[in-house]
Amino acid sequence: MRLTHLFAFAAPLALLLPLSAQAAWPAGAKASYMKDCVGAASQSVNPTVAKQHCTCSADVLEKKFTTQEISQLMDAKTPAPKDLQVRALNEIAICKVQK
Repeated sequence: MRLTHLFAFAAPLALLLPLSAQAAWPAGAKASYMKDCVGAASQSVNPTVAKQHCTCSADVLEKKFTTQEISQLMDAKTPAPKDLQVRALNEIAICKVQK
């Protein structure tokens, strides 16, 4: 009987593991990223397309990078390591902008 209770408790936690594997944006960083990204992208495409591209790239960063890596990429005072910058650009390249 105890094993049944343990399984009932552990099963939902096991289902949540894939969700916890994704990184979380540092507080306020995603909003800041979206504001900067949409502002810059809107100079070359319409605002709706810019928002779609920036949302896609923010989602890619969240899925493919750790919270620490996102913090490094967003740090305005200290540039992120070149290899991290290149990796981020390569990852978000899947978010094609259609003019």
